[in-house]
Amino acid sequence: MTQNAALRARAEIDLAALRANVRALRARAPRAAVMAVVKADAYGHGLVPCAKAALAAGATWLGTATPDEALALRAAGIRGRVMCWLWTPGGPWREGVEADLDMGVSDLWALREVTRAAREAGRPARIQLKADTGLGRGGCQPADWAELVAAARGAEEAGTVKVTGLWSHFACADEPGHPSIAAQLAVFKDLVAYAEKEGIEPEVRHIANSPATLTLPETHFDLVRTGIAMYGISPSPELGTPADFGLRPVMTLKASVALVKHVPAGHGVSYGHHYVTEDETTLGLIPVGYADGIPRHASGRGPVLVGGAWRRVAGRIAMDQFVVDLGPEGGGTVREGDEAVLFGPGDGGEPTAEDWAEAAGTIAYEIVTRIGTRVPRVHIDER
Repeated sequence: MTQNAALRARAEIDLAALRANVRALRARAPRAAVMAVVKADAYGHGLVPCAKAALAAGATWLGTATPDEALALRAAGIRGRVMCWLWTPGGPWREGVEADLDMGVSDLWALREVTRAAREAGRPARIQLKADTGLGRGGCQPADWAELVAAARGAEEAGTVKVTGLWSHFACADEPGHPSIAAQLAVFKDLVAYAEKEGIEPEVRHIANSPATLTLPETHFDLVRTGIAMYGISPSPELGTPADFGLRPVMTLKASVALVKHVPAGHGVSYGHHYVTEDETTLGLIPVGYADGIPRHASGRGPVLVGGAWRRVAGRIAMDQFVVDLGPEGGGTVREGDEAVLFGPGDGGEPTAEDWAEAAGTIAYEIVTRIGTRVPRVHIDER
């Protein structure tokens, strides 16, 4: 990173907090292994440093969506179990076999491609059969499960694959008491029992995501997949705050105030003049915008801690910058180069990612994962 980039903005990643979060999640599921999900550049926190920190804290699996993410972990020298599940036809199946990845298989086409790759590589592929128990995204429909299981069992007998897992994903585990939770769990148990009756001997069975890990111990099985909770963000305000679960947000997003200036009453601010000053006031320019992942939908509402007080975005968030109204007193307390904190753990008085999610009408997952590559990640307490 360049010095200027570090001065303009930075996302501080507290790896000590991440390790503590992993330990807290392990305590929530004491009889299950923990898969640390590091997809999407570890939810925007930095793939390799976060993966290493999670393993150091006791996670025994890593999970990614795309094979490229999983292969990047291997290229960084990370060994152990790595699973990836978002495959498309023509994907790097052979590279996955040779890298000892556990690869998600939801359909016969994927089984055909991975067995072909295994034959080319001259070694069996590790696969995990995914069932669609009601989410309606990836996974094999229950009506097609017998056919997929039979084909996978045949591939095992031929020596081209080893079925290491059976798994699924919840649709509404973040909504306490939603009827789909019990329904999906029942379907999953039935499909697992069928596969095992047909001779599949999985190492792990897993369906629990972050909210299920935190609140549904009956779903833990052999492995829990912890994503957003590992980064110290609650999967849902309905379930509780991070503190309720013993978690601490890992990312703090900061920027340097780029300009402070006095303007008269009636002065328009940013594109479209959706904000016009009521009185003579002081404006502060914050040099990050939607190209850095700051949601434009939070225009006029996004909170920032500047000069010891919360300020709201004044007017529209632009591509590279936005403005806050510091008030008539702000000119006496805020200077260029002062720190503006967009979000963090909240214990220093700063807003949280959840506050920005509320302002933008979205979820905190999106707030942290969308922070762009122009914002350098500064990993703290890296070991």
